Amino acid sequence: QVQLVESEGGLVQAGGSLTLSCAASGSIFSINAMSWFRQAPGKQRELVAVITSGGSTNYTDSVKGRFTISRENAKNTVYLQMNSLKPEDTAVYYCNFGIKATKWDPVRAYWGQGKQVTVSL
Repeated sequence: QVQLVESEGGLVQAGGSLTLSCAASGSIFSINAMSWFRQAPGKQRELVAVITSGGSTNYTDSVKGRFTISRENAKNTVYLQMNSLKPEDTAVYYCNFGIKATKWDPVRAYWGQGKQVTVSL
């Protein structure tokens, strides 16, 4: 069984910073891409950032230059450093990993539980 556990979110003033982390545990053979999604009230869940197993990254336009995704493979962990936060960044943030539980299994998507990030004026 694979489990993803996210660090706590929080309340931050506009212009501030916050770092989220998400660690996977359980039966893990390999982890492909690690991603962060977010969902604001009344909106669809959107992809915020992704990092491949090779370290390539991609970001949605609204966070480019402000957010940084990184991964620590030895700890099966992904981070999202969020700087210059804006009220429009307020959302529930979810991590998502593509994981092979064994060498014979296909890659399956696993989700973290989601953490609220609120940015105030």
